[in-house]
Amino acid sequence: MLTQELLCTLMIVCPLVFVAGFVDSVAGGGGLISLPAYLFSGLPIHIAYGTNKFSSCCGTAVATAKYLRSGYISARVALPSALSALVGSWIGSKLVLISSERFLQICLMCVLPVVAVFLLFNRNFGKETNARTYSQKSLMTRAILIGLVIGWYDGFFGPGTGTFLVIAFTGLMGMTLTNATGNTKVVNLASNAAALATYLVGGAVLLPVAIPAAVCNIAGNYLGASLAIKKGSKFIRPLIFCSIGLLMVKIVGDFF
Repeated sequence: MLTQELLCTLMIVCPLVFVAGFVDSVAGGGGLISLPAYLFSGLPIHIAYGTNKFSSCCGTAVATAKYLRSGYISARVALPSALSALVGSWIGSKLVLISSERFLQICLMCVLPVVAVFLLFNRNFGKETNARTYSQKSLMTRAILIGLVIGWYDGFFGPGTGTFLVIAFTGLMGMTLTNATGNTKVVNLASNAAALATYLVGGAVLLPVAIPAAVCNIAGNYLGASLAIKKGSKFIRPLIFCSIGLLMVKIVGDFF
């Protein structure tokens, strides 16, 4: 039987985690919605982080499978990027101990508006692929560097990692937004799985909340991935702006 406290927690968490899964499967940045939901429900911060990783990992796995079945994932690009992202994330997490996040917050407050303006005026961004103009060696090198740099960012700071991956795969590798989103899911899944293992070992996952939330996150990811595959860049672009906006609000709020 559900206790009143658990029921209240699920009523807060589940709808927001569904929305987070939907946004994350399309444009990244779902954690900007889901993590505050867990914290707002009253969970201690380390339990909120662990439980959030459980639900997001489950949802990302479903979205990854959906993109994979639809042919929007290139293993020769996604796997090297995922592996280098794990290395970058490890480096970033170590640098946290000796560096200040405040400098990175200032940099992002300058960079994000520029990215938003670029996307706003470059309406053909991500509509057509030009990946075939790059050699396989060049694509592999770019994939590894993208994974390493954004993996470092994920380990050091974190918010909006999926959104930055989508933009990087599109802008630096010539992918369509749909292909970029699909390959991003592989990198996200690898980093989420690694983090989840740590939280599970540390007992920081509240399963009575995590399991129902995971079901909602899976539903959101499945619906979002389905619509992104069906509608393409015209559906993905607005949600990228939404993710950038959420990230900007979070960074400015944390800074001040």
